[in-house]
Amino acid sequence: MNPAPILSVRAIVAGCGFLAAAAVAGCSGNPTGEFLESSGLAPKTAPRPDFVAATRPKNLDYIPIGTPQEGRPTPPRTADQVKAAEAELDAVRAQNQTRGQAAAQLGGTPAPEPVTIPAATSAKATNAKKKKTSTTPR
Repeated sequence: MNPAPILSVRAIVAGCGFLAAAAVAGCSGNPTGEFLESSGLAPKTAPRPDFVAATRPKNLDYIPIGTPQEGRPTPPRTADQVKAAEAELDAVRAQNQTRGQAAAQLGGTPAPEPVTIPAATSAKATNAKKKKTSTTPR
């Protein structure tokens, strides 16, 4: 039995395992950034100003989906309040439409008059006029 194919398969499996471990471990932190900071190669970061440190929470963790929120700042509207708001919006829409129609009537311009074409003359008379008006020396 030839050991070369077995070693190449083992190398491929080991390489895939290493890549999978590196991919999973890469999500848990910033090893490159931590190494550069600890070795002094990373740029120096300025400390946060006091107002930033005071206004932001210490832990900026992700809030999982499905976490219930504390509640609404205002109570939900009743059906009567919703209908009243819809009626108000309909009235505003109607008012805007009438204003728009009035503006269109005031700003509209009349249609232009059609262009009148002079009576047709004979082609010979037109050519004769062109020959008489020629200014080029011969």
